[in-house]
Amino acid sequence: MNYIILDLEWNQYSGDPAFSEPGLPFEIIEIGAVKLGDDREMVSEFSRLIRPKVYTRMHSITGRLIHLQMQELQSGDPFIDVYNDFREWCGPDPFFCTWGSQDLTELQRNMRYYELPPLSLGPIAYLDVQKLFAIAFESESKTRRNLEYAIDFLGINKDIPFHRAFSDAYYTALIMKRLPMNVLGHCSYDVFHLPIDRDHEIHTVFDDYYKYISRAFPDKNHALSDREVRSTKCYLCGASTQKQVKWFTTNNRHFIAVNRCDEHGLMKSKVRLRKSEDGRMYVVKTQKFIDNKEMLSLRRKRDHMKYQQGKNDIG
Repeated sequence: MNYIILDLEWNQYSGDPAFSEPGLPFEIIEIGAVKLGDDREMVSEFSRLIRPKVYTRMHSITGRLIHLQMQELQSGDPFIDVYNDFREWCGPDPFFCTWGSQDLTELQRNMRYYELPPLSLGPIAYLDVQKLFAIAFESESKTRRNLEYAIDFLGINKDIPFHRAFSDAYYTALIMKRLPMNVLGHCSYDVFHLPIDRDHEIHTVFDDYYKYISRAFPDKNHALSDREVRSTKCYLCGASTQKQVKWFTTNNRHFIAVNRCDEHGLMKSKVRLRKSEDGRMYVVKTQKFIDNKEMLSLRRKRDHMKYQQGKNDIG
């Protein structure tokens, strides 16, 4: 298996965003990547400029950030040519790694605009090195640090400028090499393409929680009435559980419940409603075991919401 450390730079409409291309809000203008082997040692590099087709004026913020002028991009190649070369360079079955969660989505959005075959027919498992850095070195802090902060934290020499696709991929690869092995199992999922049906939905058990990603539903009501979305069975043993805190919501998009498994204890379920690329709804559900103190806190929160807004649950 090859780890492909990917970074992209993109441009957008320079002016009123209302006049941007609806199917391509961000046009990729540079692809940079580093290939790591199983041992996380560098194998090869990829760096190419892309000649823009849609946005032929550089957005002022983009130009200042990445230090690229539109004239330089004219020496680049069309997106389709660069992408095809990139995929050939990646080799079979690449495992993508990025700093943050946006690059794979924007790559696939550009691919769709140019009617290229999809990377996958469903969600793509990848490593978000930004998230893994937080897990490994900051006690799973929800704060997401920028790339330069992480480089300084790890004492890595800054020998090339930031904010170009290859340099940011290179620095991300150096951080990736320093991650402890135990955090590499914390993969993320890019959901530009959702599971095509129930059989392809994502069910993943991590060290301390479970994640479920649903197929697309026509609307919120269909999503919230689905048996898998509503299920509060124990994700470790599959046993039925007893309700401790019934489903409740604070904003009609996030729903929480607490149940007790006889063998494994109190389990919190959290359902997040999200909108797919084509406007349908899908669900990300997570489950984890909690202590009695957190359960009582959630019960008080539910009672407060019932008092403030009236009963509003899904089961």
